Amino acid sequence: MSDLTTLHELTERLVRTGTLDEALRELLRAGAALVGAQRGLVALEPADGFGPVTTVGLGLGHADLGQIETIPRGSASAGHLLDGLPEPDGDRRADVTHPDIAGEADLDPRHREVAARLGFSASYAVPLDPCRTGPCTAPGLAAVPAPGLTAIPAPAPGADAHGAGCSAGAGDHPPPGAANAPNATSGTGAGHGRVAPPAAAPPGIAAAMGAGGPSGRLGGVAWLYDEPAEPAERQRHLVGLYCQYAAAHITRLIELSRARATVATVQEELLPTRLPRVPGVRLAVRHHPGPHGGGDWYDALPLPDGALGLSVGGVTGSGPSAVVAMGRLRASLRAYAVMEGEDPVAVLSDLELLLRLTEPARSATALFAYCEPGTRKVVLAGAGHCPPLLTGQRRTEFVETTLSAPLGMLSCWEAPSVEIEPSSGETLLLYSDGLLHRTGEPMDRAFNRLHTAAASAPRGVRGDPDAFADHVLRTVLPDGLAASVGRASEDGTEDLVLLVAHFD
Repeated sequence: MSDLTTLHELTERLVRTGTLDEALRELLRAGAALVGAQRGLVALEPADGFGPVTTVGLGLGHADLGQIETIPRGSASAGHLLDGLPEPDGDRRADVTHPDIAGEADLDPRHREVAARLGFSASYAVPLDPCRTGPCTAPGLAAVPAPGLTAIPAPAPGADAHGAGCSAGAGDHPPPGAANAPNATSGTGAGHGRVAPPAAAPPGIAAAMGAGGPSGRLGGVAWLYDEPAEPAERQRHLVGLYCQYAAAHITRLIELSRARATVATVQEELLPTRLPRVPGVRLAVRHHPGPHGGGDWYDALPLPDGALGLSVGGVTGSGPSAVVAMGRLRASLRAYAVMEGEDPVAVLSDLELLLRLTEPARSATALFAYCEPGTRKVVLAGAGHCPPLLTGQRRTEFVETTLSAPLGMLSCWEAPSVEIEPSSGETLLLYSDGLLHRTGEPMDRAFNRLHTAAASAPRGVRGDPDAFADHVLRTVLPDGLAASVGRASEDGTEDLVLLVAHFD
């Protein structure tokens, strides 16, 4: 019962991790506690070749991990498992044990050298593979359920391990390390691990992987001992069961991270790859999409007669559908801007009509500015979007453009236009509401933070739009620039857009 309780507690802590990095670190901590090791590392390298490829250490710095990576993969524990090197009889290793690295004469000299330099004397490694059983079995531990699930009895002696014992529905959790699985043979010689035949994917684990998840081995995890040692049979069994659950959880996180990366890539490709160069104005932009892919956009396009069009906006919702809708609206706005950009109200009116006819279930906010850098005249119109901020040495003030509803909200949309004349050296900030939401404060306080950040910009920063954008993010967001990169808002879906236009 003590072992069952321990596994349940550790797996419960594991499933509460929401990111791949958190899961890998929790895997290392829990595994170290199970096998009695002090340090460890996990090398993630999915066999399908689609990544991500990373190495995370426990009690090891970046320099230590770099030295370990210089060990030839055929000798290193995790590397051997990653390569899936077979034993002479053709079976793959289920685990790799080096109980006394200094005393193993047939190890690669570089392996012993790195071990001596980093101060570890033994290692134990297992693969991360959701489609394998544990390296060995122990009586009474044949079926350990996941947290909150009912234990499934082990099949009777002589029964097929993938028959009645694993015939539950796709949502059930199969018994890892079935009691009738062939026992692994023992071998504690130099680099000789226990050998187990490859196992077919249990239905529950395969279902947990998801159709789009990585297939095959995910990587290898190794724990390091300061003194010559190796885990006992019961420890091997417990860590084998735990790693099987961990592999299924990590598979889901990899699938999620790949989906998010795909959405982020599509979103970035739908936005400008570079900003135009127009005499009289210099531009900079900061765009950090939310974790689920949002529908915020920005644009800057040169217009006839040396004019410049600037736009910022966002569609409701998140995920791939919002990203696609954003791409359609941005492309349409560019077309309208080229034809009638000198009248921002007409541009937004056409965009509103298009949205109402083609996507009646969606709404969007938008801001469009028609700039004439030569005369420093800017005409703006907004549709429910955050007001732009004009700042310089003598003034910092919001430009009122919010006297209208978002696009798609009214049957007959109308909005006034606003004309401003920025002085030489002044800067116009266009931004999304994600910048305000990521402050974690009410909107009125968030607007005050933005106003204070712009007004307090040093003189040396004001002339550089890139430096000014970084100053605003560093001042407005609670965690500075780091928050703009990796910190989502409270609802976890907010994009962040900041477009800066400095008038020379």
